[in-house]
Amino acid sequence: DNMTRLVLVNAIYFKGHWNKQFKVDSTRDAQFRLNKNDTKPVKMMHQKSKFPLTYIPEANCQVLEMPYKGKELSMLIFLPNVMEDSSTGLEKLEKELTYENFVEWSRPDMMDEIEVMVGLPRFKMEENYDLKNVLISMGMVDAFDMARSDFSGMSPANDLVLSKVVHKAFVEVNEEGTEAAAATAAIMMLRCAIMPATFIADHPFLFFIRHNPSMSVLFAGRYCSPE
Repeated sequence: DNMTRLVLVNAIYFKGHWNKQFKVDSTRDAQFRLNKNDTKPVKMMHQKSKFPLTYIPEANCQVLEMPYKGKELSMLIFLPNVMEDSSTGLEKLEKELTYENFVEWSRPDMMDEIEVMVGLPRFKMEENYDLKNVLISMGMVDAFDMARSDFSGMSPANDLVLSKVVHKAFVEVNEEGTEAAAATAAIMMLRCAIMPATFIADHPFLFFIRHNPSMSVLFAGRYCSPE
């Protein structure tokens, strides 16, 4: 609006092709289980190939790594074995999945590369998030306070205050690979065990796109329902 004086944007874009692509003619209609009682139709991609896979007993979930070409980046999919609760089935996994556990559970030496029958939904997701309250809860308070904000290094008049931080993310997964993008805009205004042979993601799961050399997570999401 007419009070906006500065927009700070941090953006990231990624488009990767699977190291082992799915064949389009292997994609079939399937039912995706939203919870214990409800399902929705989905296009399920299929392939049988060798992938790094492990099982995490304490979270009762499988972890599959699907590398992109060059193997510098991978998608990691955390799939609960059973839907133990009455909603998405992810509650136990998300409770156990601290950053330390994520690093431990997805370590390359924790996984075995075995032949797996993989079933993965073809999906597209786009979300918007208001990060103001999240940042305030993490201690970033002064930047949003008219009386205490200090952006004098950016504006000699020191007349700027952070009013909103918006994050937008986009992810598309298909037979060829993954396309993902994210942007964060900060708007400033004037003050005034046994390995399973199958990995069928036909119920809610978590996914991460990881930069393997640094073990850094570039994108993270949860898939709970087809469009």
